[in-house]
Amino acid sequence: MRLIGTVTPDRPLLVLALPEEAAHLDAGLPVLLTGMGKVNAAAALATVLAGGAKPSEVVNLGTAGALRPGLAGTHEIGRVLQHDLDTALLEQLTGRPLDGPIDLGATGPVLATGDRFVSSDADRDRLARTADLVDMEGYALATVARRAQLPVRLVKHVSDGAGDGAELSWQASVDGCARLLAEWAAAHLR
Repeated sequence: MRLIGTVTPDRPLLVLALPEEAAHLDAGLPVLLTGMGKVNAAAALATVLAGGAKPSEVVNLGTAGALRPGLAGTHEIGRVLQHDLDTALLEQLTGRPLDGPIDLGATGPVLATGDRFVSSDADRDRLARTADLVDMEGYALATVARRAQLPVRLVKHVSDGAGDGAELSWQASVDGCARLLAEWAAAHLR
């Protein structure tokens, strides 16, 4: 975890998993680098917020894999869900509902978050039944921000077609994605 800049109530906090994704952001807004995965993301954001820092909103910028052919570009996410938690079985076992999908108010695509980089066609096709994009941090960050009663936006740039060979596509495209995410932030945030 690394916080760059100072969190203030009049500015958004940009939250990204990796330095590679933040490489082209201008230094005008605070940036939190969480590390990859749901646990790292949730722990980092919760730690910063528990320290008393309250931004105007939490904006998660990052890369995502496309679960559907032809999906490209930068998207503000409309709904996020966890793809690696067996919600139905756990609800049956405990008799209590678990946190389900989170509606974010945007009209954009559905994002599935899980602690696995989707690099097989079979996994991609299974996830495409319920989502359009896949990442490793979005749901966790949305959950922490909501529990802290802060507005949250998830903005993802498609880095690869999740499936066979996605890891090579991500490595080749991450710098270009970081440039486009920085352009989105400059155009939409201050």
